[in-house]
Amino acid sequence: MKNTFLPALTWLARYERKWLRTDLLAGLTTAAVVIPKAMAYATVAGLPVQVGIYTALVPVAVYALFGTSRPLSVSSTATLGILCATALSNAVPDDDPGRMLAASSTLAVLVGAILILARILKLGFVANFISDPVLTGFKAGIGLVVVVDQLPKLLGIHIHKVGWMRDVGELIQHLPDSSVPTLTVGLATLAIIVLLEHFAPRWPSPLIVVGGGIGAAFFLELPTIGVATVGHVPGGLPNLIKPELSLFESLWAPAVAIALMSFTETIAAGRAFTAPGESRPDANQELVATGLANMAGGIFGAMPGGGGTSQTAVNRKAGALTQMAAFASAGVALATLLFLAPVVGLIPQATLAAVVIAFSVGLINLEDFREIRRFRSQEFQWALVACVGVVLLGTLKGIVAAVILSMISLLRMANNPPVYVMGRKRDSDVFRPLSPDNPDDETFPGLLILKTENRIYFGNAQNVGDRMWPLVKEARPQVLLLDCSGIPGIEFTAFKMLCDAEAKLREEGTELWLAALSPESWQLIQGSPLHEVLGNERLFFTVPQAVEHYLAQAAVRRDGAP
Repeated sequence: MKNTFLPALTWLARYERKWLRTDLLAGLTTAAVVIPKAMAYATVAGLPVQVGIYTALVPVAVYALFGTSRPLSVSSTATLGILCATALSNAVPDDDPGRMLAASSTLAVLVGAILILARILKLGFVANFISDPVLTGFKAGIGLVVVVDQLPKLLGIHIHKVGWMRDVGELIQHLPDSSVPTLTVGLATLAIIVLLEHFAPRWPSPLIVVGGGIGAAFFLELPTIGVATVGHVPGGLPNLIKPELSLFESLWAPAVAIALMSFTETIAAGRAFTAPGESRPDANQELVATGLANMAGGIFGAMPGGGGTSQTAVNRKAGALTQMAAFASAGVALATLLFLAPVVGLIPQATLAAVVIAFSVGLINLEDFREIRRFRSQEFQWALVACVGVVLLGTLKGIVAAVILSMISLLRMANNPPVYVMGRKRDSDVFRPLSPDNPDDETFPGLLILKTENRIYFGNAQNVGDRMWPLVKEARPQVLLLDCSGIPGIEFTAFKMLCDAEAKLREEGTELWLAALSPESWQLIQGSPLHEVLGNERLFFTVPQAVEHYLAQAAVRRDGAP
């Protein structure tokens, strides 16, 4: 029997022993990528590296119990890291370490609570409110922000961060002050990652460069020549942290934005890596899973997390068959805390910065921009605006701008449905928009066939009318036939405008006929005065039926003429 609240009970009951080895190897491979990146993303948020390990431990295990995606790897991401950085810097302006940890924990709990509330309200569809073009621009903007944020660590300099444009200016100004040893470590790390990703993409490049950084720090005594390292990392299990109610007021708004991005990334990654034969992730259950993962993670000191595309790709390519791979990955994170904390403290900050930069550059996907531009220039412009919005407004305001842009784009398309003049393909019953590509299509004297596509409502009814009236005035038809096959429904305001249009057409000597009404529209018209005016003789099931009726009437009139 399928357990919808705790899916782990379902897949564990069907688990086959022969899968275990494959899942364990996949989990170990994924951990080699996830844990170093999680530590790096924790530093992006201004948090100590152990918070990243906590995020690779608790949320991963909790999601494996409640999630519906088999390969999804849940931890922190570059997007969530920079959003957290903005939220925490506003909540804790003095960057007090203790307060930062409390704020991070509180933020994660809030994010989880918002996701659970969204599930209660059945808001899983909200993930679709950010269109792909706008999301592409938003992520590109995030990539630019993260790279500039991490460059000071790569260069071994300190700047006062006040905004992306000013930060770029300060970086250029302080370039001569760069630490040569630190820059060497950073560039070497970047070079190794690029080479491994190109020539050996299956190798865990984050683990390799972090291991190399630890070795270099130990054997070359890098701290003695000015290369900053992570420093002391407390080992052992994470402590319970009680969320601070006093921080709720300053954190709830960014928590909403982070919850939206967490869920959007989670559902996108889960759907992208669903194998043939597997069930697609259930959006509402994913709200529960990511919500509980964040709440539990926050209580144990983790930062907000969500599903990551790159780490999920690693998990899937490594052969993950079930969520058991996630438990294996969490086990590696636990072992790191228990046994490797002193070693983790040797990681050079420049190495972590290079890891973040290397994988954040991937957020700037120029091929996606080119594909969007080839498809439609307007949506390409939305992508650019979203990117610039993040860079100039900041990440949290940028995500609000991204949602608003998506909604404006949706409303623009919904409010401007096309209007076509239809013709019949010769020697067939196929009706299609008149086009220079099809010069032989038939039209009928005295009959104008118009078609629009979309639900007609108060927001677009006037625009549809404004497109149709010039066509009617130019053609001066005896009959205006509206092909309603592309109209799923009509809202009351639009229906009143249709009634007014019928009266106006009648005054000008034109009859209005309707064909291919949807069941919803048919029911609406049947119980209205418009039905009394039109009668069943002007309502048709199909456009070909209406045209044949018109031609038959025309033949009768022609035969009866003196």
